[in-house]
Amino acid sequence: MPSLPPIEVEYPDARGIPCRCHYNQAVLIGRGDDCGLRILHSEVSRHHLAIFPEAGRWWARDLGSSNGTLIDGRAIDKIPLEGTTTLALGPGGPRIKLILPRVQPAERGSGSLEQIAKHYFQDDPPGVAGEHTLMVRKAFRDLRRRQRAVYVGLIGAVVLLLVAVGGFAWFQHQQLQQTARLANDIFYDMKELELQVVNLEVSIGEEASAELKAQVAESKRRLAAMRERYDAFVEKVQAARPVPLNSEDKLILHIARVFGETEVDVPDDFTAEVKSYIRKWQSSPRLVRAIRRLNENGYAPTIQRALTEQGLPPQFIYLALQESNFQPRIVGPPTRYGRAKGMWQFIPDTGKRYGLQPGPLQHLGEYDPADQRHDFVKSTQAAAKYLKDIYRTDAQASGLLVMASYNWGEGNIIKRVRQMPANPRERNFWQLLRQHKIPKETYDYVFYIVAAAVIGENPALFGFDFENPLAP
Repeated sequence: MPSLPPIEVEYPDARGIPCRCHYNQAVLIGRGDDCGLRILHSEVSRHHLAIFPEAGRWWARDLGSSNGTLIDGRAIDKIPLEGTTTLALGPGGPRIKLILPRVQPAERGSGSLEQIAKHYFQDDPPGVAGEHTLMVRKAFRDLRRRQRAVYVGLIGAVVLLLVAVGGFAWFQHQQLQQTARLANDIFYDMKELELQVVNLEVSIGEEASAELKAQVAESKRRLAAMRERYDAFVEKVQAARPVPLNSEDKLILHIARVFGETEVDVPDDFTAEVKSYIRKWQSSPRLVRAIRRLNENGYAPTIQRALTEQGLPPQFIYLALQESNFQPRIVGPPTRYGRAKGMWQFIPDTGKRYGLQPGPLQHLGEYDPADQRHDFVKSTQAAAKYLKDIYRTDAQASGLLVMASYNWGEGNIIKRVRQMPANPRERNFWQLLRQHKIPKETYDYVFYIVAAAVIGENPALFGFDFENPLAP
């Protein structure tokens, strides 16, 4: 395979004078000492931009920089390079040019067909052209006629081929759409069965008869079979996409599925929006510090166990990240419902409903060792039960609706949710976004949790050096 031509980078030095460098391999651009190309400017991040060869061409990728990498004022994530590309490192930062050489057409040799034609086929006065020249001209005219016939045949064949390919592409598109619709139907049938199983388990309790327990077990087997069918359909849908999904997109859709939303009917801008919140996590030390606290105190196994015992995805662990950065002693600001306290930020009434007794300092903005909301184990078990109750009732098994409800308050979110039909197909987070305006705080809250869950599945993919806190 031929090697790629070197890429030329034109950038301003500290005095603003243009400088040029050539690179044959990947280069890191930023203010950091470990960067191959250092640009010292206040809007340039320590690791701002990477330029690298991949799949037979050069690419540029923003590394979650604080001020972004822009083309004509539009922030980019990862783009292919061709010709000359001008990038701005931040809205008011330096501009760099990425220059790839253009392939020049080969010059015609002295014996080209054009020169031969000029020699043999120029207009001569009658009787001037010799016998050899006339013979060559006749042979050339015969050749031209045969070529025209071949060209007409080829054009006809190409037209027929294009019609056939177009028809096949249309057929494939229809098949893909039909498979996606079928996968969507299976998904929502599966969610309805899941709700029935969950509510049946809650209603029969621990002292259920053997017959009822057998009914629950049979429903769970049916649910597992439906999940297998759904996974197969989704695999077909994704494999048939005109543009294959990259690793990040697959991970984002996987997390949407984990939290109870179908990945074949996501809003068009969902993956791009999640990536924007991933960049926010990348530009802040908050996530790294919170995960370090989680690991150093051994909180993850307890939270994961409490969530799975309630049949919830363990990725709800990141809700505690967003609430408190995994700090059991944290105290929230005063509200008309009282102060929220503890890792899961329970207000007094909700805490009492789930068995957490507020302490004598419940109205004060300080840690209260007698307040059970600060008890990590008890508050975690209470939070898992609370999330399960929202999940199986008003949220209709939509994990993202659960998050919005937890943040916005049951009274606010439920007023809007209950206006929607009580089934997973018509009551989910996608429908909430389409039908209602929610506060920016709640929107951010949900997307920060989703983005953190995506990062947590494969931290190294996004430039983080910690391990997946939910890994065995």
